[in-house]
Amino acid sequence: MDRPVSAVNAVPLPPPLYLVDASIYVFRAWHSLPDEFQDSQGWPTNAVHGFARFLLDLLERERPRHIAIAFDEALDSGFRHRLYAAYKANRDPAPEALKRQFVHCKALCAALGLVVLAHHDYEADDLIGSALHQHRHSHRGLIISADKDLSQLLLDHDEQWDYARNQRWDVAGVKARHGVHAHQVADYLALCGDAVDNIPGISGVGAKSAAVLLAHFGSMDALYERLDEVPFLRLRGAAQMAVRLREQREHAQLWRQLTTIALDAPLEGCQPGLLRQAADPELLGGLCQALRFGPLTRRRLFSAAGVNDPGSATAAGPDHSLPSSSEPA
Repeated sequence: MDRPVSAVNAVPLPPPLYLVDASIYVFRAWHSLPDEFQDSQGWPTNAVHGFARFLLDLLERERPRHIAIAFDEALDSGFRHRLYAAYKANRDPAPEALKRQFVHCKALCAALGLVVLAHHDYEADDLIGSALHQHRHSHRGLIISADKDLSQLLLDHDEQWDYARNQRWDVAGVKARHGVHAHQVADYLALCGDAVDNIPGISGVGAKSAAVLLAHFGSMDALYERLDEVPFLRLRGAAQMAVRLREQREHAQLWRQLTTIALDAPLEGCQPGLLRQAADPELLGGLCQALRFGPLTRRRLFSAAGVNDPGSATAAGPDHSLPSSSEPA
C-alpha cells in the first residue's frame, strides 16, 4: 500500500503507530454487555468478549503493523497517588470478576502478537505518551481513545480516534472539541479540574473561565507571571478569581503534575517500532477454549492472527460469538 502523502507539502507521511487505550473498551463492554457469557470456571466473560469484538474490528479494518495496547495497572498505586492521595478516590474498586477479565484481555493481545504495555507505577495514558514520544522520529501517532487527556499528546500528523463514535481529529481539531489547544490541555484541566480523576482544580474557575484565561495568557505559567492582569479581564468575578488563583498557586502546580501525561515511562522489552509479532496459536486456542468463544469469533481471531487453528476440528461448542460491528447485534 502506498504511504499517505501530506497535502501541505506533498511529503510522504511516516507510518502510523496505533496506540490503543484498552481500559475504556474493556469497561464499556463490562457495563454494556449482559453477564450471560461465562468461562469454563463459571466466571463472567462479557468484558473480554466485548473487548475481543472491538479488537477484531480494529485489526480487520486497519491491519496495523505497528501497534501497542496499553492497560492500566496503576489504578490505585501509581506515582500520582503518592503526589495526591485522593487522586481517583471517587472510583469504586474494580470487582474481582472484572480484574480477571483484564488479565484475559492482556493474554488475548499477547496471543495475537500485539505489544502489551502495562506498568504498576504508570497509567495507560503515560505508556501511550511515552511510546509516542520515543517513536516521533519514525512514526505518526494514531491514538485510539475518547479520553480528552490524551489530546495533549497530539502534534502535526498525529490523530486521535474515538473508535466507538468513529470520530477522528488532529491537533487542529482539539480546540473545537475542548475549547483549548492541544498543548494547553494539561493546564486547562489543572485550572478547571477533572471530576473523572477527582482533581479539584482552582475553586471558582470553571471550564469556560479556564479556556478564556488560557486564550489570553497562553499557558498557566504565563498566567501566574501576569496575575495582576486577571482582575481587568472581561470575566465575571475576575477580581475574586485572581485572589483564588494567588491563594491556590501551589495547588495549581500540583494539579498540573497530575494532569500532565508522562513521557518517560519505562517500556521494557518492546520491539523497536512496536512492530506486531508472530501470534501464538497454542495460547490463542487455549484462550478460545477457556473463554468459550464460539466458532465465528474463533475463526476471526485465528484469521486476524494469520495462523492456522490447531483445534479447528474440535472447536465446536456453544456459539458465544459476537457479531462484528457491521452485523446486527
